[in-house]
Formats: sequence, structure tokens, C-alpha cells
Amino acid sequence: MASRPDLTPTIVADVEQACFCFAAQKAARAIGRRYDAALRPTGLSNWQFTLLLMLVRDAAPTIGALAQHLATDRTTVTANLKPLERRGLLAIEPDADDRRIRRIALTQAGRALLAEAYPLWEAAQAACAARLGPIDRDGFRAAVRALSAERSGEG
Repeated sequence: MASRPDLTPTIVADVEQACFCFAAQKAARAIGRRYDAALRPTGLSNWQFTLLLMLVRDAAPTIGALAQHLATDRTTVTANLKPLERRGLLAIEPDADDRRIRRIALTQAGRALLAEAYPLWEAAQAACAARLGPIDRDGFRAAVRALSAERSGEG
């Protein structure tokens, strides 16, 4: 069995500098705070805005499909939908063909709030883009997609 390394501040600093996960988490928190601040007048967090936005579809998605699309689990999605449902921004309804399946539909109030929130999101998006400066945005998005893609046999 290999011996365990003696963790030193130098090793920890190297991990901090090299770790994709740490960098992504740190960036996600900082970016999320910017979008949260921009969306605050609507009473939506950036996560709630995203959830509502994912409901603008030709057909109301199932909870499972929404969870898969957002790379999270059904329990997390369900828990996060409840406050939005209580606010009347969405409705969770049984599927017309299979009553065991639940579909999430955006209400008129939800559409109206999204219409109010969208320009605020655009401003936050522009501010983040300006902060990023002249980077290869398509390359950045491709890298993020590659890192977040689910693959069989991987977490």
C-alpha cells in the first residue's frame, strides 16, 4: 500500500491552483452572487430564474426530465419547485396519459415575472461578459460542457 503524502501548505496551494472543481465552485459562487443581486428586485434567485426559464417549452417537462437537464436530482428539483408553486409561478400537474408522472407548467404569473426578470438577467450577463474580457467564449462554453457532460460509468 502506498504511503500517504505529508500534506504541506505548498501541496495544498498547488491543489488550490490546479483543481478544476475548486475553481468551478469558486467561480459559480461569485457568478451566482452577481446574478442573484441583479434579479433581487423580482424576488427570484438565479437558480429560481433558471428553473422557471426551463419551463418555457412547447410541452411541460416532467420533474425527471428537468432534473436531468439541470444535472441535478429529482429531490432537489422538487424541493426548489415548491416555493415557486406556492407563489403561483408554476403548476405541478399530472400527465394526461400517465397520472403517476408529474409535469411542471409555467403559469401566466410565472411568465410575467420572467418577462420582468429577463432584462435584469441580460444586464447581469453583459456585466459578466465584460468582466471576462476578450476570452474565447465558445471555447469556454465547450470546456464547461465537456466537464459537465454525464458519461456512463462516471459520477
